Amino acid sequence: MKTKTEPNRRGTVLVLTAALIVFLLGLLALSVDVGYLFVVRSELQRTADAGAVSAAWELIDESVLTGDGDPYVAIAAAEAKAAEYAAMNPVAKQSPGLGVDDTLVGYPATPSDPNAQMTFDDPTRFNAVWVRAQRTATQNGEVPLFFAKVLGFDTQPLVAEATACFISNFGGFEAPSDGSNLDILPFALDLETWDGLLGGVGNDDWTWNEQLEQVEAGPDGILGVNLFPQGTGSPGNRGTVDIGSSNTSTADIARQILYGISQEDLAHHGGKLEFDENGELFLNGDTGISAGFKDELASIKGEPRIIPIFSEVTGPGNNAMYTIVRFVGIRIMEVKLTGPMSRKRVMVQPAKVITKGGIPATGPPKSYFIYSPVWIVR
Repeated sequence: MKTKTEPNRRGTVLVLTAALIVFLLGLLALSVDVGYLFVVRSELQRTADAGAVSAAWELIDESVLTGDGDPYVAIAAAEAKAAEYAAMNPVAKQSPGLGVDDTLVGYPATPSDPNAQMTFDDPTRFNAVWVRAQRTATQNGEVPLFFAKVLGFDTQPLVAEATACFISNFGGFEAPSDGSNLDILPFALDLETWDGLLGGVGNDDWTWNEQLEQVEAGPDGILGVNLFPQGTGSPGNRGTVDIGSSNTSTADIARQILYGISQEDLAHHGGKLEFDENGELFLNGDTGISAGFKDELASIKGEPRIIPIFSEVTGPGNNAMYTIVRFVGIRIMEVKLTGPMSRKRVMVQPAKVITKGGIPATGPPKSYFIYSPVWIVR
């Protein structure tokens, strides 16, 4: 026999079931929108990363090689590049624009520290770019939601940030973590000649054609000097330095010209070539560049390389000791190692070198035209 309470129970069950269905549909709707927001957030981070990395590369300014580098021009180019790459990375099918305050160019006190604050007082040191990508009410519009609208949520603001950086002042080099070699030539140039080159003393007879990747006759606005030694062992003389064993053979030097400095070479120097507390590094060597290397040197014409700069050399021949005080980026433009001594030459000009294995330095520059790859700091 049915009681009067049974219809009430059925009604209660129906109400609870309906409420449960609505609740579950709400959860489903919310989960769909949460997943969608996760995807959009990833796209926004990708946009910030692309803008920061592309802008940081733009700060490695080619014009510094001609002595015409203007940090403010480089900053403007970096900001423009950040906006360009941000627009190339759509977020929720919309190309985002960067606001006036969405890009900052500066330098961090400690580039390897993700929490280091950027400083903006010296534009000549700028090596980092911070980019903020937004989908907010004030910039690009908030991200529209779908099913969550039934719960009263129509849109959601999202923001992503990224900082990219590179290093341009090195106190030495160690073996890269990926096991690759260092593109350092075992030939030193004297400090007087290098400083003169930076001051405008040199020849401009050759051009590096980047499109064709070849050296051509004619000026390109970048001065060059002769790396081939013309002296007789005095501090103005240049020569071969031993990177590796003190008994470096002709075959070893030829290998280093072609393939760089290996980890085995560095092991003879404690695993790295690094300036001491006085900013000096001492390398054994001799006072000449052998004509036997002309083919190897000619084969790397135009390729970026690093050479050491010395302030003093003492001792003759194989007993020479070089005091290294700088590392600089160059490329070989001409090789002529036959004929009279006065006409022999290995012409080099400054060049940008991107390298791994650099040991960051603080204070005054210890390297010129040498840069680490750009990386995302945070």
